[in-house]
Amino acid sequence: MRERVFSIGDDFWVEDEAGQRVFLVDGKALRLRQTFELKGPDGEVLAVIRKKMVSIRDTMVVEREGETVAKVRKKLFSPLRHSMEIELADGQEWTATGDLIEKNYEIESDEGTVATTSRKWFRIRDTYGIEIGHPDVPLVLAVAVAVDELAAADREKDDD
Repeated sequence: MRERVFSIGDDFWVEDEAGQRVFLVDGKALRLRQTFELKGPDGEVLAVIRKKMVSIRDTMVVEREGETVAKVRKKLFSPLRHSMEIELADGQEWTATGDLIEKNYEIESDEGTVATTSRKWFRIRDTYGIEIGHPDVPLVLAVAVAVDELAAADREKDDD
């Protein structure tokens, strides 16, 4: 994923191994709550990622066609704040663990690794790689965006 340098809102390009732009994460500026759209190569909206307005823990939801397909939230007790839980609409649970702030983490399910992210693979600022081992690539990317945004909120709290 690579963040656009000049944009209104937070926009990110997702490129494949060959460097071709295949997804756009379009951050929507001037919204009451944080909102992103994951768009396909033809501009179609594949998922909407938005922060819940009211929740006990910071939570982001992933929606497809108006239906919630995943909820990403910080774990209630995580001593180093490097763990998030992902609850899928079909009842599956994934966990994101590792260095969430530096974008070096794994998303895992009961069946194994769903995705691995790493900033170490790249030298370009605001770029990191995602190796996806799950057939629903847009869902995994949307979850990664939600994890990144929740971790960014922690980075901002630490900076204050």
